[in-house]
Amino acid sequence: MRLLHTLAELATLGRPVHVAIGVFDGVHLGHQRVIREAVAGDGVAVVLTFDPHPMRVLAPDKAPPLLTSTPHKLALMESLGPDAVLLLPFTREFADMLPETFLQQLAAPAHCLRRICVGARFHFGHNRTGNARLMERLAPRLGYTVTEIPAVATPDGETISSSAIRQHILHGRLDRATAMLGRPFSLLGTVEPGDHRGRSLGFPTANLNLHNEVLPPDGVYAGRVGHRPAVVNIGLRPTFQHATPRRLIEVHILDFSGDLYGQDLEVALIQKLRGELKFPSADALQQQIRADIALARQLLG
Repeated sequence: MRLLHTLAELATLGRPVHVAIGVFDGVHLGHQRVIREAVAGDGVAVVLTFDPHPMRVLAPDKAPPLLTSTPHKLALMESLGPDAVLLLPFTREFADMLPETFLQQLAAPAHCLRRICVGARFHFGHNRTGNARLMERLAPRLGYTVTEIPAVATPDGETISSSAIRQHILHGRLDRATAMLGRPFSLLGTVEPGDHRGRSLGFPTANLNLHNEVLPPDGVYAGRVGHRPAVVNIGLRPTFQHATPRRLIEVHILDFSGDLYGQDLEVALIQKLRGELKFPSADALQQQIRADIALARQLLG
């Protein structure tokens, strides 16, 4: 998958271009349907998205916490099979651009622009005045067609959106988030050195410096790193005294030994095992960790 950074680079693709446009935070089932629509076209499939999240520029104090960092989002997009991702910098100048101007600039280098695919709630341009209706009005002159994907709902009728997924995760409803994402919610982070507390207890952990910003409630979770089962602790570790407690994400990968420092690790959270507890001693904590691992094995198979 090629990574492009300017509209002008679309001219290098040559063949008819089918472009899916959106913010795509989380790459949930609705996003996936938009992207797959472009991928199914008879030409080059391009996903056009933005960095940073538009709200970081338009209203920083109201910007939502991210479900996926940009690298995580790109990896999830790549799994859907596009030929390229066009990652445009989202700036105040870009936000103030008239939607008609953006469409003209999109169509000009992509002289083979065949189709634009968007979700039903997609808006763009100055004051968010651009939408699928405007795209359709300009389509005959600019030479493309428009495919608007209606909102997607879960089997029980809840509309899928990044906002809804954030709320489900923040309130610990991982099953609802999974239903909307089409996969378990996952954390992506870089493994960094810790205080080796887990190793001293007999359960070495990978400590994650997170890339995404949404976390479920503190506690212990059964998860997976690739195909390997794992136990994940999210919280302040109240059993141990800290001058300045901070929220940590510690991952114990079952039946694994190796050096992961500096590597990016994606951890899928499958099910919460228990809340965070303060134990009277390190021995009591060890006993509970053994029980957590046994339960995780039972749940994950």
